[in-house]
Amino acid sequence: MRGWIPTGGGLRDEDWVRRHRLLTTLLAACVVALTVFGALGTGLTQSWLWTVLLILPCVIAAVVLPPRRLPSIFVALGFTIACGGFVAMAEGLTESHFTFFIAVGALALYRDWAPFGMFLTATTLHHAVFGSLVSHRTYDHHSAVAHPLLWALLHGVAVLFAAAFQIIAWRLTEAEEDRAKKSFDESQAQFGLAFDETPLPMAMLAPDGRLLRTNAAYRSWLSLPDDLPAGISVADLPLLPVDSTDHTLFEQLAEATEPVTVTRQFQHGPNGDLIWVEIHSTALRDPDGHLQMIFVHCIDVTQAREHEAELRHQVNHDSLTGLLSRSGFEQDFATMLTQRPAPACVLYLDVDRFKSINDGGGHATGDDVLRALAARIKRVVPDDALVARLGGDEFVVALPLPFEYGVRVGQAVLASFAEPLDLTGGRLQLAASIGLAVAEGVDQAEEGVLAADTAMYAAKRAGGNRLEIFNDRMRVSVQNRILAETRLRQALDGDRDVNLPVWFQPIVAAADGRIVGAEALVRMRTRQGDILAPGHFIAAAEETGLVVPLGEHVLTSALRHLLLWRDELGYVSVNVSPRQLSEPGFVPMLAALLARVPDLEPHRLVLEITETALLSTTGDLEEWLHAIKALGVRIALDDFGTGYSSLTWLQSVPADVVKLDRSFVAGLAADVRKSSIISAVLWLARSLGMTVVAEGVEEEEDWHALRAVDCPAIQGYLFSKPLAAADFDAMLHQRAALTTV
Repeated sequence: MRGWIPTGGGLRDEDWVRRHRLLTTLLAACVVALTVFGALGTGLTQSWLWTVLLILPCVIAAVVLPPRRLPSIFVALGFTIACGGFVAMAEGLTESHFTFFIAVGALALYRDWAPFGMFLTATTLHHAVFGSLVSHRTYDHHSAVAHPLLWALLHGVAVLFAAAFQIIAWRLTEAEEDRAKKSFDESQAQFGLAFDETPLPMAMLAPDGRLLRTNAAYRSWLSLPDDLPAGISVADLPLLPVDSTDHTLFEQLAEATEPVTVTRQFQHGPNGDLIWVEIHSTALRDPDGHLQMIFVHCIDVTQAREHEAELRHQVNHDSLTGLLSRSGFEQDFATMLTQRPAPACVLYLDVDRFKSINDGGGHATGDDVLRALAARIKRVVPDDALVARLGGDEFVVALPLPFEYGVRVGQAVLASFAEPLDLTGGRLQLAASIGLAVAEGVDQAEEGVLAADTAMYAAKRAGGNRLEIFNDRMRVSVQNRILAETRLRQALDGDRDVNLPVWFQPIVAAADGRIVGAEALVRMRTRQGDILAPGHFIAAAEETGLVVPLGEHVLTSALRHLLLWRDELGYVSVNVSPRQLSEPGFVPMLAALLARVPDLEPHRLVLEITETALLSTTGDLEEWLHAIKALGVRIALDDFGTGYSSLTWLQSVPADVVKLDRSFVAGLAADVRKSSIISAVLWLARSLGMTVVAEGVEEEEDWHALRAVDCPAIQGYLFSKPLAAADFDAMLHQRAALTTV
């Protein structure tokens, strides 16, 4: 039974004050209501006067007495007087007794036994005493007048029943509140444990910036004591924003209506150490949108930021020289042109004969040279210039200066290169080819670098060790290169077999003109249907790296056609560029292509490599060539005799075929010296186990001369120009038919 009785007194102070103020106001309003009722109805009788005089002290006591019991008891007494006075003024009207039931519900708001019990006791006494003494003013029917105590008891029981239901509601409310409090306490305990024990620094902030609560990780991170001083706020924390505009950070967090994540740099601690902090903030607001609290947790992301900065530096700077990399230069150059309305000068530098330095002294010497040259360039250019190493021995300088100053800086760089360079192995005399161009705006940044590159190549073709200025004649060359690159990209993105058809030129036996092989030569079909020779796009392919997918396409097409002609054609040779040969993935790609045609013997594929390609290729050339040979593919030394050390290459390159350059063949019949040279090359090739193909045969007399010195195979317009695959197929079948006949 005890468990069903409410304990009472469970209201918070602020809730009790709010309810007491409401009931006191209602009690005072009863005085007004009774006065109006008397004035409009029964008159301001003695009943009215005594009622009002007794209520007013109760109102005053309710206002002036300290909470909680006494003022609430006086409110209960005042409501009893008001209800009794109203009954008396209504001369015992039954309906007037309803006010007692209303008062029971009103006083239940206190949820306290003292006022509630006072009202019940006073109500019962009122009905008993006044029902006996002035029954005609307490009840309006004869039975009640005749038996006042009985009706007093009946009225008291009715009020008690009304009170009982209020008590039940009161008890149920307390039980619900107890469960809610228990659940809340459990949630608070869980939250407190999670908040206090988490290794992530967390804090709760008041709307004015005061620290309401912090966890151990937060205090440890900021070196704060466990017992924080009263009133400590975010302004007192040992964190000073590096950016002065970040003083409004707290206001930003307080004004946010959604969760906020910001990252800021601060000075931390007495030494002013710089740290990066990622702040996650959530503002808690009441239903009216007023800020109640800000919950923040902080992550020290200094190491991550430093790592990101290091990665950005690595991406944007050359690891060997410390200069800008290509990507870093492109970004900074675009920024320079954006911030500066005037044109900027671009110097493009290439070290003359750098490969001979690498070959003679090794890559370590080459790296030392590049570092020393980078330092010289930085020394002679202005401080606000951008200096980058684009790769290999190529450098670029962007100058926020007029054209005439760009020329002076270019000459100064050229002069600095001319100074002898002291290295461990001795002194080196260096030179450079430099191109100068002007970029008019950010939209011309890439064009300006390309123009300077074009001028640099003009300086190199003129003998090197000079500065060339980009001009309109070179501009046409640049435009042609851009057009060639655009066409090539479009061709590679489309149907390659249609856009980049592979043609074939026959290689015939010198003795009888029988077709023994063919050289695969790529062409380009424009959107207008025109067929372009390789000279229109191969240079652009080499410069942009598009020669890699282009070369793979030619190899794929050559193998496919060789498989088709395997009964009529001995082999197909394919040219390989320096860029392709330098790709780490070239040999695996070649192996994958051969694996697709298992019915084709690998030795029927010949890769033609020029002496220029051998000189330009970086990396372990001998290892790559032997890897190609290990696949069963043969190697041909193309354009033999055009370089400075062709005989040396015959000994060092594991070639199977030597292709004599057309310069040896043209006019052979009338030149005894050429005939002697070719005879010597043929003898040397046979002694090394190689075969020979003479290129560029256009005259019948030269064919006869080659046959006379026993050259095995020849190739040239005398027999056929390069043909489309369908035309070459027809030629093969026609020759085969003639041979059969």
